[in-house]
Amino acid sequence: MAVVVLAAVAGLQAYQLDRLGDRLADTDRRLAQAQDGDLARLDSLDKRAEALEKQAGAAFNPEAVASAVLPSVFRVRAGEFTGTAFAVGKPASGGGTNLFTNFHVVEAVWDGGGREVFLERTSQRFPATIVKVDKTNDVAHLRATGKFTGLVTAPAAAKSGQQIVVVGAPLGLEDSVTTGVVSALRPAQGGSGPAIQFDAPINPGNSGGPVINGSKEVVGIATAKARNAEGIGLAVPIKVACDGFKIC
Repeated sequence: MAVVVLAAVAGLQAYQLDRLGDRLADTDRRLAQAQDGDLARLDSLDKRAEALEKQAGAAFNPEAVASAVLPSVFRVRAGEFTGTAFAVGKPASGGGTNLFTNFHVVEAVWDGGGREVFLERTSQRFPATIVKVDKTNDVAHLRATGKFTGLVTAPAAAKSGQQIVVVGAPLGLEDSVTTGVVSALRPAQGGSGPAIQFDAPINPGNSGGPVINGSKEVVGIATAKARNAEGIGLAVPIKVACDGFKIC
């Protein structure tokens, strides 16, 4: 009788251990499923956070644009005329820096046979040489012996509605920043490509300054504003300048 009881007890214990093992295995499966679900949710949250970061980075930030480009933009003095010039592209062959400005900024010096102009930032002054001009498109190529960071040029043409920053020295006031949008692309009067019309405020002295997109790339060179009107500025597309001088 004792043997039968012991056998029954042993059988019950084995059954209970087997049930306990099944329950533990089921618990392990549930934990694994929960962990998988948590990992999936974390992965989804990471992707959403990354997407939000990209959206935030793509948002138009004039302050960030200005901070990045201002060190490469100068007031240029050409005889009695004052305008704006900006460093562009890689370092010049043989050292130094290539810059763009408008031809009409340096026209008096060029036509008078001179080639020297001066770049100014705060209390600093740097000599520069007029290398070549494109009178038709109102662009001039300058070269300075000083080394400055060249701005990156946009690979694509400006589009209507695109937000932009214009940097220059209106009335000689260097490091002036205005913002606006590309209003339209207009047929150029005698130039090689369409003129960029924009609504960012500009004044005499802005001529030759860069028009920058939200990616900190140059899309144009500010060249003129409509007389007796506000919010109508014009720029030479940067591609016209780059194609003509091969320094971008």
